[in-house]
Amino acid sequence: MSTETVKKSAYFIDLEDKYGAHNYHPLPVVLTKGEGVFLWDAEGKKYYDFLSAYSAVNQGHCHPRIIKALVDQASELTLTSRAFYNNKLGVYEEYLTSYFGFDKALIANSGVEAVESAIKLCRKWAYEKKGLTDQSAKIVFVEGNFHGRTLGVISASTDPLSTSGFGPYLPGIIIVPYNDQAAMAEALEDPNVAGVLVEPIQGEAGVVVPDADYLPFIRKQCTDKNILMIADEVQTGIARTGKLLATCGNCSCDGFCENQPEVKPDILILGKAISGGVLPVSAILANDDVMLCIRPGEHGSTFGGNPLACVVSMAALDVIRDERLDANAEQLGRIFRDRMRRMIESNPIVTLVRGKGLLNAIVLDDSEEGKLAWNICVRLSENGLLAKPTHGNIIRFSPPLVMTEDQIHECCDIIEKVIGEFRKQ
Repeated sequence: MSTETVKKSAYFIDLEDKYGAHNYHPLPVVLTKGEGVFLWDAEGKKYYDFLSAYSAVNQGHCHPRIIKALVDQASELTLTSRAFYNNKLGVYEEYLTSYFGFDKALIANSGVEAVESAIKLCRKWAYEKKGLTDQSAKIVFVEGNFHGRTLGVISASTDPLSTSGFGPYLPGIIIVPYNDQAAMAEALEDPNVAGVLVEPIQGEAGVVVPDADYLPFIRKQCTDKNILMIADEVQTGIARTGKLLATCGNCSCDGFCENQPEVKPDILILGKAISGGVLPVSAILANDDVMLCIRPGEHGSTFGGNPLACVVSMAALDVIRDERLDANAEQLGRIFRDRMRRMIESNPIVTLVRGKGLLNAIVLDDSEEGKLAWNICVRLSENGLLAKPTHGNIIRFSPPLVMTEDQIHECCDIIEKVIGEFRKQ
């Protein structure tokens, strides 16, 4: 690599280091362009994207249908605020509620904003419909969760990196072990519990997949005890796990789930790929009995439901359905996990492979506090594939869902080659 090339990447890295908050630790790759499953850096090197902006780019980078919707609407109207009606929001709300099978949608911007909105909605429902005394409502969360990094949400986190130094925290939170039915049942005996907020698969925790009967158990418990089941599908939703929603994982539908999911939450939280990674868009969906507990003036967002976001999100969801990206994720995910599991037999540093669809992870035998996973990801980038460690010894692999079978095999070849270079002696 020439001195001039090194200086080009270093320039942008130094700018972020000098003028930006130091709240991220990125791999030393400066990206400038994306198309489909590929990314290019400042020097023009091409990479397979195996992170998809944490599953926000399910439809691939700069999908032409989504970009066209963005450009066309941007030349007409981008923002009015909710002080007025606009001609796209109602159309989008009708589209979204029909697409996912709910009565009402509340549109926001980021995933964590949608989670905060769901928490507020659950509390309001508890006082207006369940009859709890004001200020008494509790919400059950699970260990290892990741719902974002706002103060309210980190109050339910068990990750010390998210919580240390930011207290005091939001009250009214119960935390139980993930995938533990007995602990969940015990927590739900508390008469002040209003809701259970859970990720169907824990992405940031390292793609932790619960037992097949865990979500149905929560659904039944919530129904029996008049408690709201809240599913955070910001990362798992929009076909990432091989179904439209991860909560469709126990239903009998084949491919795109047009029937009601067997495990249907009372509040569904969506974000990331709902806009194909083109704009920050998120949403919570619920039926009238829940959603209409919030009234004018009690909740809002200047940018939430702006016409540009509405049009982009409809185009992004059209791509998911028209290109059957759920079915592609299911097929390629099986191929990927089969290839990765072969490494367990040949290389003892790989101890576990887990996931659904194209949301997968490998767990490494790493006694160096995350150095092995980081070094593997650096070496992967040198070989033209971008991934990122999580929780020290875990590498998450989540490519865009537009990937082909030939491409997934090529990527598996790269991963196997690189991990083979780190074989234990």
